[in-house]
Amino acid sequence: MTEKNEKILGWIATTLSVLMYVAYIPQIANNLNGNKGDFIQPLVAAINCTLWVSYGLLKKNRDIPLAAANAPGIVFGIMAVLTALL
Repeated sequence: MTEKNEKILGWIATTLSVLMYVAYIPQIANNLNGNKGDFIQPLVAAINCTLWVSYGLLKKNRDIPLAAANAPGIVFGIMAVLTALL
């Protein structure tokens, strides 16, 4: 695979990953409307995403697509957890 193709694949995967975490929005809305969902899966996702973002940004050759793909998982995961618990 060429470097150009790797970059394209990385950004396609990043886009799909962001969409996956944006899918928490209906769960967050349901939580806010009193239909509480489970908090465990979004909590584990937020922890996992925190580790991947850290890895992507702290390694010698930064992996920006990896970090960008997982950053929304931190935000939306924590929002889903908080709205499920409060």
